[in-house]
Amino acid sequence: MDDPNQNPAVGDRLHVSPQTGNSRSRWAWLVGTFFGIGGLHPGPGTWAAGATVLLWWLGAQRATHTTVIALLTAIVVTLIGIPASTRVARESGIKDPGFVVIDEVAGQMFSLIIAPLRWKYLLLSLILFRCFDIFKPPPLRALERLPEGIGIMIDDVGAGLYSLLVLAIVLKFWPSI
Repeated sequence: MDDPNQNPAVGDRLHVSPQTGNSRSRWAWLVGTFFGIGGLHPGPGTWAAGATVLLWWLGAQRATHTTVIALLTAIVVTLIGIPASTRVARESGIKDPGFVVIDEVAGQMFSLIIAPLRWKYLLLSLILFRCFDIFKPPPLRALERLPEGIGIMIDDVGAGLYSLLVLAIVLKFWPSI
């Protein structure tokens, strides 16, 4: 299990890359690591999801149509994240680098689509997303095996959609938590 493509604990560090200097795609590494958040430890995915919730809360305070904005943001982050994560995976030589956290940003944004801007709902959205992302109920584990950036991104998008569904149920039956 010393192959870094099979064991993310081996060689899965932000500084790992067989390509150095100008040969690395700066835009892809900035996007893929969510401006370096992917280098935070422990749990870079949790740091990225938490930062996403915080940025969403700050940005959506005075916005109208937050559902539409959150949906469009989630889609745009996903569409940008696919080529960025593909490029970083190729350049690092790691199939699904743990320091690539743009997938957590996209998944968390899907989870926030209908979340009211109150701390209990935002925290619930974060917890639900991270649980689905970590435990990967079917078919998320299978989606992870899709090629390159699609596989990196789509399982987290699925985790975000699962948490969105659970949050919708909570809002329907327990709207005053």
